[in-house]
Amino acid sequence: MTAPSALKRGTLFLLDKPAGLTSHDVVERVRNAIAFSRVGHSGTLDPMATGLLLLCAGGAARLQGFFTKMDKSYQGTIRLGRSTTTYDREGEAVGETRDASGVGREEIERAADAFRGAFLQSPPPYSAKKIQGRKFYEMARKGEAVPLLPKKVVVSDLSFGEPRDGIVPFSITCSSGTYVRSIASDLGEKLGCGAHLDSLRRTSIGAFRVENAVSLERFEQMPPEERLSAPHAVPLEEVPFPFAKVPLASLEVWKVRKGQAVPVRELDAREGDWVTLLGTAGQIVALGQVTPMGAGKVSLVKPKIVLAD
Repeated sequence: MTAPSALKRGTLFLLDKPAGLTSHDVVERVRNAIAFSRVGHSGTLDPMATGLLLLCAGGAARLQGFFTKMDKSYQGTIRLGRSTTTYDREGEAVGETRDASGVGREEIERAADAFRGAFLQSPPPYSAKKIQGRKFYEMARKGEAVPLLPKKVVVSDLSFGEPRDGIVPFSITCSSGTYVRSIASDLGEKLGCGAHLDSLRRTSIGAFRVENAVSLERFEQMPPEERLSAPHAVPLEEVPFPFAKVPLASLEVWKVRKGQAVPVRELDAREGDWVTLLGTAGQIVALGQVTPMGAGKVSLVKPKIVLAD
């Protein structure tokens, strides 16, 4: 089966991941459903987590790193009173269960101040983070010491509901690479009662919302033409990229469609930056990358993903 041209040019699929599957499991099932192998995801969800998984197919795969770096939002619950090896409900208990009945929302909010704004965070020992080709969870399972490797993360919003029976609802918006289960575990330590992540659902990636996503099972059952329909399918030419826009003349449009680079004057961009190349009617013709030409004010833009037919 030949993939539709729209799929080859580039399409984003918004999937609502079910619990119990890895992100890679979802990618494989989508590949099989659309009979197209060039599909990747832009941000892993742990198997226990549900919610928005943004898949990049065809030409969109080249921009996978861009989508991965977008801020993400989640809703979930934290269980107070017990720490686990994995920092979530799937891990083994660490130490005894502690009484958290006296912990109130105000105390939680104060303790959570340490996890608002920018701070350094180390990946959990049981994570897919790699060092010298070895995954952290492989080292942890063998009882080996796992390096801390702290990195800067940013939490722009973190709020909590009233705790009930040791369960605390929360919502969070954070930078890419933030481990929410680490925040849950560290919060428990600050409160002195221990805690772990009990549930997690991703609600957004950048401007993309889980409300527009489709379940994996429904996606697999759809006829081929429906799989490429809105709102769960977004062609690259309809994505509101935050790139500089470069209008092209008719001859330049022809060159870009042939894969040829075009010179651009007075472009406020650095080498390697992405730009949006627009046709004479304002439509997106291609996405390109910038190469400065000497010390002058002219840059060369090489089309990397041609969108217009």
